[in-house]
Amino acid sequence: MLKLTQSQKLLQKLSPQQIQFIKLLQVPTANLEEKIKEELEVNPALDVGAAPQEDDPYHLSDQYDQDGEPVSQESSGEDGQTEDISDYLMDESDNMSDYHVREHGDDDDDSREVPIREESTFHEYLLSQVGLLDLTETEQQVAEQVIGSIDDDGYLRRDVMSIVDDLAFNRNIYVTEADVKRILKLIQEFDPAGVGASDLQECLLLQLDKMTGTNGAAKVAKVILTDYFEEFTRKHYDRIRQHLSLDNEAFKEAIQVILKLTPRPGIAFSNGSKDNGYIIPDFFIHNNNGVLELTLNSRNAPELRVSEEYKDMLKTYEDGSLKDKKQKEAVMFIKQKIDSAKWFIDAIRQRQHTLLYTMKAIMDYQREYFLSGNESALRPMILKDIADKIGMDISTVSRVANSKYVQTEYGTFLLKYFFSEAITTDSGEEVSTYEVKNLIQDFVANEDKHSPLSDEKLMEMLSEKGFQVARRTVAKYREQLHIPVARLRKLA
Repeated sequence: MLKLTQSQKLLQKLSPQQIQFIKLLQVPTANLEEKIKEELEVNPALDVGAAPQEDDPYHLSDQYDQDGEPVSQESSGEDGQTEDISDYLMDESDNMSDYHVREHGDDDDDSREVPIREESTFHEYLLSQVGLLDLTETEQQVAEQVIGSIDDDGYLRRDVMSIVDDLAFNRNIYVTEADVKRILKLIQEFDPAGVGASDLQECLLLQLDKMTGTNGAAKVAKVILTDYFEEFTRKHYDRIRQHLSLDNEAFKEAIQVILKLTPRPGIAFSNGSKDNGYIIPDFFIHNNNGVLELTLNSRNAPELRVSEEYKDMLKTYEDGSLKDKKQKEAVMFIKQKIDSAKWFIDAIRQRQHTLLYTMKAIMDYQREYFLSGNESALRPMILKDIADKIGMDISTVSRVANSKYVQTEYGTFLLKYFFSEAITTDSGEEVSTYEVKNLIQDFVANEDKHSPLSDEKLMEMLSEKGFQVARRTVAKYREQLHIPVARLRKLA
């Protein structure tokens, strides 16, 4: 019997309307127009485009005041906050990795109509290989979800259970962790070799798996990476060679095989990725002489209202003196469609408000950064900080931050970029992990490429700057910065 996760159990308790709202909250602006078109196709009582009547309370305007409230709309509650439906699902374990996408935009307001490019042909290449597998429809959807979770370097850094939950929530597909892992194993056979790995060791081993059939040095290299990976990263070559009883020539051949592997299988696609697609910002932040102005991109959210034709039809049926069975069924059908249209309009309005309310809290929290563009001004910030500030659940903040972009004067960023853990310096001051990462980048940029800095040396240099960071933490930050280990940075 299929065992459901906590999130899947909670999902089953929600009404279809609650689930639809949560989905709308997570959808980025770039995909909102498609969702609205889908609703327009299935509900004829929902109308778009025509000017509404002044007394129509179900017209959705895309105009907002400085507090993020729709103009001429009633507040959702006494305190102006919306009902937080999404607290039924997910928690702080949602994927909030530190990666970010940055492009340089134009300050001209007119340029906002031109989206910034960002679409990965790498993922398209992986998806094209799914068609070569003999998969059921459900298995294909699982494969698509897994591929969508692979980053541009080719790594799957998300937890498998998070993918299981996403499938349940986004696609209403209930699978087990074992099901996802089985599909992942198939994807790890795709080109480029090493794709779908969770860390560097697995990535290199996946590449070697395709070489071990005919290459003796590759087989030795696989043993080294499997059983002596830690020693290999520390360059304890003599110890490894003695344990394996290898002569110098055989050991050197195995090391050369490893050095020819790529630590980033998706790198060949990265340049094309940045040039072939589009980012459509969900928010715009403008610095007006020291006053930050936040606006929501509503260009993909057309004006919505209840169809005048359906309201007239309902009035005609209700005013009729004779009501047979068919007429009563017609009245019921029209009422259901109108109620559904009203709910959808309210859900879109609530989505816009929640997005603005959450983004404003992020903007206020990171005010110094948005004023200066100086990355060192970023404060440590986690989901809970914003959730406590706005009085909503952590899952709501997570869903707002997921796949959303903000365009600033200093570039366009994923909202996830502004979330980071805190590190305490020797003086007791709490700083963002970005400051430590910037130092690591600077150290590596200025290192002697003939004798690159090891993680241990980077740890010592950070300590001299007042940052007490463990070597494993340095290694984690280095990987997040896509900086190879020292041996792979060394020039011959």
